[in-house]
Amino acid sequence: MKRRSIFYSLLILLLLSPSFMMAQLQRSQDFKNKYELKEVVILSRHNIRSPLSTNGSALSRLTPHQWTKWSSAPSELTLRGGVLETMMGQFFRKWLVDKGLFKENCVPSVDEVNFYANSMQRTIATAQYFSSGFMPLANIHVNYRFTPSKMDPVFFPRLTKLSDAYKAQVMKEIAAMGGKKGIVGFNKNLEDSYAITAKVLDLKNSPACKSGETCAFNDYNTQITLKKGEEPNMKGSLKLANSASDAFILQYYEEPDAKKAAFGHDITYADWEKIARIKDVYGDVLFTAPSVAVNVAHPLLVYLNDELNAVGRKFTFLCGHDSNIASVDAALGVESYELPNAIEKKTPIGCKLVFEKWEDQDGNAYIAVNLVYQNPDQLRGMELLTLDNPPMVFSLKLKGLLENVDGLYNFGDVNNRFSEAIHAYDKIK
Repeated sequence: MKRRSIFYSLLILLLLSPSFMMAQLQRSQDFKNKYELKEVVILSRHNIRSPLSTNGSALSRLTPHQWTKWSSAPSELTLRGGVLETMMGQFFRKWLVDKGLFKENCVPSVDEVNFYANSMQRTIATAQYFSSGFMPLANIHVNYRFTPSKMDPVFFPRLTKLSDAYKAQVMKEIAAMGGKKGIVGFNKNLEDSYAITAKVLDLKNSPACKSGETCAFNDYNTQITLKKGEEPNMKGSLKLANSASDAFILQYYEEPDAKKAAFGHDITYADWEKIARIKDVYGDVLFTAPSVAVNVAHPLLVYLNDELNAVGRKFTFLCGHDSNIASVDAALGVESYELPNAIEKKTPIGCKLVFEKWEDQDGNAYIAVNLVYQNPDQLRGMELLTLDNPPMVFSLKLKGLLENVDGLYNFGDVNNRFSEAIHAYDKIK
């Protein structure tokens, strides 16, 4: 009996391991005989950028240490980010050639491929680097609407409908995320994350502490601000700690020396996960409440759905932000998940929300929904991505929809889910 218990424990560990997950997502020969890949639509987060804040900002005042000397201006894609994104484009080229969607060195028609990015330097550059690795001979044009850097309404996660009743509903949904203690609750759940972040910052020796601004992340009464035409916003320790969390994550990816990235502290991988958790919670609180998600993601939901139904389209690459992926996931009813082999458990840097459209021999269409991302070793080591060394691929589940025996959703069901999310916006008064 004891041996059987040990066997089942090992089996469970195997099933949950990333390597087993990857093996499961390597399509079998039987799958290849049954289905043909017809289209791929990607919503991507930009790759590694420098922090949004500059020297002299609140972020720089949180520590007596100097942040990494970035290879780009604030908020712009770094040199490392460009190289990593080119690698990701190369991987998708090899994968789609292997699946028969394109031929090697293909030069597609303007109807077959669509690249569209938010009008920010980091998103345009990410799309451009990806396209160079993806189809190096095609000279693909990356579409964007405005002179950089201005937010495109399609990618701008802003509230375009608002009322007192709507605000009350949103606040109720956000409070529910914190459990019985409401908004204070999700801050209480971050106490370990706040503590390690303050330690690595040396917050008590920072200019902010010495001037009496802040010496600890202890303002748990987060204030949420909802204004028409603007992104959801907040005040309190979660917002302040998020700026440090964001910068530390980027510094961890950018700086080869992990100890140097932690300002000389010896911290564990689990500690990096705790630091990154602040950013995950921050994004969830602002963009994944159901009523918020269908509001801020509405333009992208319409665009994605149109692309999935576009005649003649084979490949679409949309480049935006983590808030775009988080809100689209929430609006479509993606089940809660935590990504393996990642310090960011929701929307890692450079990740891609991938909709695969497959067709069986009878002409029936199906959809697979995956999140594709480079793991920390691949990011920090700048590993080449190949079919033998692929990025992580995590299968996302849609609440209330049934997969077939091959793990695919009926295309009609997914279309209906998009329609429901799109029409939920129309119901906001």
